[in-house]
Amino acid sequence: MPERLLIVSNRLPITVRLEEGSVRLINASGGVATGLRGCHERSNGAWLGWPGDLSRLTLPQRRDLDRRFAEQRIVPVELSPGEVRRYYEGFSNGVLWPLLHYLLDRIPVGQSDWETYQQVNAKFADAIVRAYEPGSLIWIHDYQLMLVPDLVRRQLPEARIGFFLHIPFPSPDVFRILPWREHILRGMLGADLIGFHTFSYQRHFADALLHLLGLESSVDRARLEGREVRLGVFPMGVDVESFERLGSDPGVQIDVEAIRREAGDRKILLGVDRLDYTKGILRRLLALERLLDMEPSLRDRIRFIQISVPSRTKIDVYQGFRREVDENVGRINGAYGTIGSVPIHYLYRSVSNRRLVALYRAADVMVVTPVRDGMNLVAKEFVASRTDGDGVLVLSELAGAAAELGEALLVNPYDVNGMAEALRRALTMEPIERTTRMMNLRGRVRAQDIHRWAARFLEVLGECQPAVPARAERPSPPARIDDLADALRRASRLVLVLDYAGTMIPTPSAPGLLAPDHDLLTLLDRLAARPRTQVHLVSSRRFELLDRWFDGLPISLWAEHGLWHRAAGQTRWERTEDVSTEWVARIRPMLEQYTRSTPGSLIEERSASIGWHHRMADPEYGSMQARDLRQALGQALGNMPVEILEDDKSIELRPHGVNRARVIERILASTPKPVTMAAFGNDRTDEETFEALPEKSFAIHIGSGASIAPYRLADHLAARAFLHALVEEGEPA
Repeated sequence: MPERLLIVSNRLPITVRLEEGSVRLINASGGVATGLRGCHERSNGAWLGWPGDLSRLTLPQRRDLDRRFAEQRIVPVELSPGEVRRYYEGFSNGVLWPLLHYLLDRIPVGQSDWETYQQVNAKFADAIVRAYEPGSLIWIHDYQLMLVPDLVRRQLPEARIGFFLHIPFPSPDVFRILPWREHILRGMLGADLIGFHTFSYQRHFADALLHLLGLESSVDRARLEGREVRLGVFPMGVDVESFERLGSDPGVQIDVEAIRREAGDRKILLGVDRLDYTKGILRRLLALERLLDMEPSLRDRIRFIQISVPSRTKIDVYQGFRREVDENVGRINGAYGTIGSVPIHYLYRSVSNRRLVALYRAADVMVVTPVRDGMNLVAKEFVASRTDGDGVLVLSELAGAAAELGEALLVNPYDVNGMAEALRRALTMEPIERTTRMMNLRGRVRAQDIHRWAARFLEVLGECQPAVPARAERPSPPARIDDLADALRRASRLVLVLDYAGTMIPTPSAPGLLAPDHDLLTLLDRLAARPRTQVHLVSSRRFELLDRWFDGLPISLWAEHGLWHRAAGQTRWERTEDVSTEWVARIRPMLEQYTRSTPGSLIEERSASIGWHHRMADPEYGSMQARDLRQALGQALGNMPVEILEDDKSIELRPHGVNRARVIERILASTPKPVTMAAFGNDRTDEETFEALPEKSFAIHIGSGASIAPYRLADHLAARAFLHALVEEGEPA
């Protein structure tokens, strides 16, 4: 257990109630609150979360509450009613909840409340920063706070941050529907450890990183901006000891006997859910109806008890769902009820833990059939309560718990006939099979309880190294960039060597797609007009393209990595190297074959080189094809005088003797001394430039990734801003 743990969740582990003029703090009974309460009590940390609406408290009551919060190391993050409505009810539960559960038809059209979600996440992040002390572990929970890890990381780069998602993470094809998908992914990636209930959720997240951010992960790790982010599977459990204790309690046994006595000789089926459209309640009712239709003899022989706990009652879609459930319960009871009873006993209310365990113990069949669920702890609570070793669990295969509870009768919640058949089988199962299945289920649930879940997550988070990236892979501090600008302003003769794609413009999805914009053309023109300053633009593009884009600008252009050169003020291009291109005809058919078999890929052929790009292909398939192509090229080229360059989403083949180091040599040979050189670049070929710079020159890497450059700017916008400032804030001495 860490010395200091900061737990962060949307709601606190206590509920504030105002009763007869006094304030009461009542412990929450949810799985997360139960599992983390012990961690909180053993750690000298704090629990941060929304305390609920405190507007009705008087000033003395509020002072008393603040004192009690402090005693329990509770840090309230207070939200206005408008923030709760838009952040919690609007975006979290109106947009993210249905999206992450694959229920796209439930996502509202129109107002998204995204801005409020951002603002509230920032409010939580600021509260964490204020509560943080060096060495603390930070554990952030669930979909309401998906932006918080990155917001905290920006302010506390050295902190160890964990994030756990308690609901499903969907496939990339579903997640990409969200307009703010990249923001959410980058928000989560601020953590050192991201935890999921199942391997499929972890795999979907890793696939989303690849397909939406172009970020490849290796098994259970991803690298971002010089940091390593671990991905882990941590199936959440329940407080087994507590449920077993209640299950064996004599008072609970009296309640069990009363429930069974009231049911007579009828078999009891039980459903316990929040009243939420993800829980599959409607389809479950239809399956029961189908069973009664298929087996008329069961119409007065079973009692289905459905407990629906009120949930999100202020949200319109939940109010409509409640009406739909009520109507179906009435319709089925009207059609299949008898003078003596009705098949469905429906209760729209919360029940105490004691009453809940009594129902678990009384049930012959537990029916847990969500259409999608992150885990579903009800299934595990039922198993933990059955110290008698009996009972049958019917479980949706789309619940996270299905990955662990294979001895349940697994059903497809969209297959009403299949569910009806599973209910019939559960009701008629032989005792030996029931007890064997339950014995195995109990062994697994007991081995992975809530306390082991929390301890394991914190153990792995504690093993993570402090997430400060290597200095060379972070943007240089502003003061260091200011010193660089001063040095360049003082230069008696300044030579700027600027890469194009990825440095002066964003990396385009295909060669030639991104022409220079007006701002860049103006910037280059002003740089070239600066006294005693030369500007050299170096690109891998064909010289015809550069000639068209930069016609009339007084800058020196280098095309195809320096194979072609047009001096400043000239119109004629000169070829700088005499190289063979005979090998291209041998290689082109291979590239054409991979292009045909890789949708979205393309070939870029130049005068003496050729490249294969897969930026617009499916990221996973494109990367796989690139690996195969690279191996095939190595075998085909043999001893040919050709170099293979691999970069982000591309493979380029160029003749030996053509490289950017030769560009630097030629610039130096034609430039009077003394000279100060500053080179800007973003990829592997620019490292050739940096390595060739003479002493007392300046190398500036743009973006993330390893580089020998001692200076780093975040992106092409930062590079432009730096050069604009160089023009605007002073003349050379």
